[in-house]
Amino acid sequence: MPEEIWKEFEHNEISHSVAHHLTAIDELTSEHGYARVSDVARHLDITRGSASLTLKALKQKDFVREDGNKFLRLSEEGQRVVDVIRANRRVFRQFLEDILKVEARQAEVDACKVEHLLSAETGSNLLQFLRFLLAENDQCRDFRETFWLKADGFDDQES
Repeated sequence: MPEEIWKEFEHNEISHSVAHHLTAIDELTSEHGYARVSDVARHLDITRGSASLTLKALKQKDFVREDGNKFLRLSEEGQRVVDVIRANRRVFRQFLEDILKVEARQAEVDACKVEHLLSAETGSNLLQFLRFLLAENDQCRDFRETFWLKADGFDDQES
């Protein structure tokens, strides 16, 4: 079994590129009321051909639909994927910034890298853990302070 776990990464249906194509359609539709292949390409700063290839695959997987006017929209499954990706990004970014004290720009970059790799279960559990850690009570505040006191001590020991 452990030998097979590393292969799970390859079975992830949502790649980094796919995540960005889907979220681009969602953002463009929200902003302008529509999205076309050329709009997605411009939004992602890629060629129209590259966007077209990825979007063709997304249409075949039924994440994206295209009407007779060449307007793209997310299917229900496509929207569900976007919602999970966005939730994972928000939660992971907040964990990095508020708990691990990662600088905001780096937290955004790192959250973008993993947003599509986390399962809905992991994202949900991370959110619950984050809520616990950020709770404004003495126990949680003491835990955060103790963590950083110990973590700072580990840095000193490495030097």
